[in-house]
Amino acid sequence: MKEFIKKYSHAWTLLYIFIYMPWFCLLERTITPSSHFTNMHVPFDDVIPFCEWFIIPYILWFLYIPAVILYELFKSKKEFYYASAYLFIGMTICLLICTLWPNGQDLRVEEFTNNNILTSIMGFIYNADTNTNVFPSIHVFNSVAAFIIICKSESLKGKKLLKVSAAILSILIILSTMFLKQHSVLDVIGGIALSGIMYVGVYAVNWEKIFTKDVATVDNVKNEV
Repeated sequence: MKEFIKKYSHAWTLLYIFIYMPWFCLLERTITPSSHFTNMHVPFDDVIPFCEWFIIPYILWFLYIPAVILYELFKSKKEFYYASAYLFIGMTICLLICTLWPNGQDLRVEEFTNNNILTSIMGFIYNADTNTNVFPSIHVFNSVAAFIIICKSESLKGKKLLKVSAAILSILIILSTMFLKQHSVLDVIGGIALSGIMYVGVYAVNWEKIFTKDVATVDNVKNEV
């Protein structure tokens, strides 16, 4: 057990859940459908029909993101840190935006046309998750981030089928947020934009070179002294 803990000590970043969940739950309690918030709504939202079949990829998100994180955890310490920085800093930005700028949407259907297991699950989600704190969409942000993390993974080089499957799943999850009336097109654009910004901040910048240079500079100063 000690060896296991030592080998995967980098899992400490997963403690972020104890920051994210209380913060998210607090937002859900304080910014409610009866609160004053900015309504995220554009005319194109009204063109998109409700389709309960999209509940399948929407729910798969809850398996998709943890699967990517756990894979990196056990496969590469370096890549796990990059993945953690990408996901957790981005999710914090989402929560910070919702805290400083309360937002929500009025797109949800009042009554389901069909009565089946899919709409039953959708009804449960509607009851459990309010229509507030939607911009940018964390579902969208995480889906794009997970796909990028997979593409950047050294151990997954050459796994074209996996990457194509991840791309399809990510796209379906993004579409599901709109077809289930969980998010506005604006929320989706916000989630994709944030993913792009985080990609630049995490992967485009050569952090190893910067830190190595800083350490070398400090060592040179010490030697001179």
